[in-house]
Amino acid sequence: MSGYKRMRRQHQKQLIALENRLKAEMDELRLRLQKEVETHANNTYIELERLAKRHAVHTDKEIKAATAEEKRIQQQIIAQQKKELTTFLDNQKREYRLCKEKIKEEMNEDPSTPKEEKQERLSRHKETVQHSQADDEAHLLDQQRLVYDRSCRAMKRRTLVRRHEFEQEQMREELNKKKTQKEMEQALMIRQDESTQELERRQLQTLQRLRVELIRLQHQTELENQEEYNGRRQRELHRKHALEQRQQPRNLKMLEMQIKKQFQDTCKVQTKQYKSLRNHQLEVSPKSEHKAILKSLKEEQTRKLAVLAEQYEQSINEMMASQAMRLEEEQQGECQALKQQLQQEMELLDAYQNKTKAQTEAQHERELQKLEQEVSLRRAHLEQKIEEELASLQKERTERIKHLFERQEREMDAFETESAKLGFGSLGSLDFPKEDDR
Repeated sequence: MSGYKRMRRQHQKQLIALENRLKAEMDELRLRLQKEVETHANNTYIELERLAKRHAVHTDKEIKAATAEEKRIQQQIIAQQKKELTTFLDNQKREYRLCKEKIKEEMNEDPSTPKEEKQERLSRHKETVQHSQADDEAHLLDQQRLVYDRSCRAMKRRTLVRRHEFEQEQMREELNKKKTQKEMEQALMIRQDESTQELERRQLQTLQRLRVELIRLQHQTELENQEEYNGRRQRELHRKHALEQRQQPRNLKMLEMQIKKQFQDTCKVQTKQYKSLRNHQLEVSPKSEHKAILKSLKEEQTRKLAVLAEQYEQSINEMMASQAMRLEEEQQGECQALKQQLQQEMELLDAYQNKTKAQTEAQHERELQKLEQEVSLRRAHLEQKIEEELASLQKERTERIKHLFERQEREMDAFETESAKLGFGSLGSLDFPKEDDR
């Protein structure tokens, strides 16, 4: 029993040691998975920070490029307008000379015209042409100023449109990056959940296998102990019966001696009774009959003693036979009783072991069902969390795009309103040469 208890304690220590090792393994896995999540979160933060910095750099480059393009186009317009003005002035000078020569020819055809009148006509013509050319030049300058202002306004509108498109592109890139990172995070969470499930199932199988093996060893030990106990009980009973068999002749001898002693005692009693009867018969009978009386009493005594001896001899024989039969029956009964007892104990042990196996199997089934329920519930919570995160991310995406479009629409409306107040019409159709077209 002490060895059995020691085995039970050892098995319990093995189970506790395995449970502690499995717990440490699970803690290690959870710590590693937590580090993976933290690493992914840090990488996501770094990626978004890097994307924000890149967007800031691109925005600064875009602003500088837009400013440089505005200056280039403004300089190009100014140069073009200067060229147009120069050409316009040259044409005015040429037209002035042609008109002057034509008037001189007309005046030369009429020689009667006085010289003073010719000078006066030339002066009036010069003054008229100069006023007309000055008006034309002023009109051209007004038109050029209008074109310049309109072109600058159109460039500002195009810059605003390009900035809006650039903002939309950056927002799409940022939102797509967030979505990608979120999908990677969710895929990581799913992989971690699957890894946790796999480890939990493997650990449960390991624990249950060890428990089954320990129960098998325990039952084997119990069975071996029971068989050894059965053999010991049977050997002890066999030794007891063998001892009884060896002791039986001596016991029978003692019983025979007791019967003989009883016979002797009985004989003494009868002899004493015979003497008393003889003395009484002799006293009451005549002396002549004494010889016959003594002979008759002697024969009666001899006959009774012979009968008594025969009875006692028969009693001894019956006692011998009954004692041998009783011993055999008792030993057979003890053997049968021991066999039944050992059989009942073996059946009880078998029933106990079967009950233990059934309880262990039921426990394992409950543990497996509990694990599957926990796994299913955890997976459902994870899927619900993923759906909520995706819905939140989609909501954020929709709201940010909506707010961006609303702000850009307000900026464009304000720009168009200001352009209308400045007297500019539609500016969207104006086109400007690009830098590569110069």
